[in-house]
Amino acid sequence: MPSNQCDVAEKSPDWAEFRRQMPVAQRWAYLDHAAVAPLPEPARAALIQWADEATREGDTAWPSWARQGEELRSLLASLLAASTDEVALTHNTTEGVNFVAEGFPWEPGDNLVTLADEFPTNQYPWMNLASRGVETRRVATVEGAVHLDQVAAAFDRRTRIVSVSWVGYSSGWRNDLDRLADLAHAHGALLFVDAIQALGVVPLDVTRTPVDFLAADGHKWLLGPEGAGVFFVRREHLDRLRPLGLGWHSVVHDHDFARIELVVKPTAARYEGGSQNMAGAIALKASLELLARFGPAALCKRIFDITDLACRRLEQLGARIRSDRSPEHKSGIVIFDLPGRDPIQLRGQCLAKGVVLSCRGGGLRISPHAYTDASDIDRLVETLETAG
Repeated sequence: MPSNQCDVAEKSPDWAEFRRQMPVAQRWAYLDHAAVAPLPEPARAALIQWADEATREGDTAWPSWARQGEELRSLLASLLAASTDEVALTHNTTEGVNFVAEGFPWEPGDNLVTLADEFPTNQYPWMNLASRGVETRRVATVEGAVHLDQVAAAFDRRTRIVSVSWVGYSSGWRNDLDRLADLAHAHGALLFVDAIQALGVVPLDVTRTPVDFLAADGHKWLLGPEGAGVFFVRREHLDRLRPLGLGWHSVVHDHDFARIELVVKPTAARYEGGSQNMAGAIALKASLELLARFGPAALCKRIFDITDLACRRLEQLGARIRSDRSPEHKSGIVIFDLPGRDPIQLRGQCLAKGVVLSCRGGGLRISPHAYTDASDIDRLVETLETAG
């Protein structure tokens, strides 16, 4: 089975316990994790503890914070089955995209291939290379469906990078990263993955699925705060990129401030030039520790089960499911519409009834997590049934 597919868990985890760790569930049917996720209780507690230490102890607590940052690096590396040397702690997905876009050794006449419906973060940094003679080739999709033959048709001998989202934010389409990696490498190109809409809740083993670069933020499916993310660079490519954002923390002698010698770290930590978002990293670590109790395979199965349930209930209501729900492409994102109904108006009515969702791709978008249960789906359907 490909490493980016969900496996069946041997035993059913205690999802009710997970739900008890999510205070948001006490008030809201929160179906918007593809936007900004609520924090679990352990992350809230970690943030409060950090604030107390920062207030009462000042920088005497810094060694503890730095240690927790390294523990976060290990957790993120474990999610990817990567080495910690290949993982940088970043502020957001955009930062990771730009590390590659601005650091790659482009030459005039080079090009890269991406999808026309990618999130802006995965388009603008590449388009910004036009002044350096690099062309961005945007391949059209059909309601989010990605046809690999059309992607391949955009390649030529000057294609250097293929950049795609693991899961499309406006369609829910989950790309087959194994096939995309094979396609890119067969043409002498490298694969960059925006993993923000799947990392942590769909298994990925980069020793089996050879993506070259990957970036994600922690504030969606990883249940972390905004401003804390991850950048993965395969070890063999580390010196291929010009290091960016250099600062005191980028060099091997990072705490010897009197030694001014540009010897960058031989790891992805070279991208962590300045002070880190300690509060964000500590909270994200707490969230990942919670998710690790279940593991990506069990989380994936649970999320697929709850979105399958939602699709069945919505179809009974007369909704049109626009996301591909085939086993190879389904994700935690479902786009749907109710014929003749305004999605923006429906979203407002849902919010008034305590149901949180988004409008994307011309329809309504739900993105439940593994702590979501049938009562949340009931609340969604009942709200849509009675909406004026």
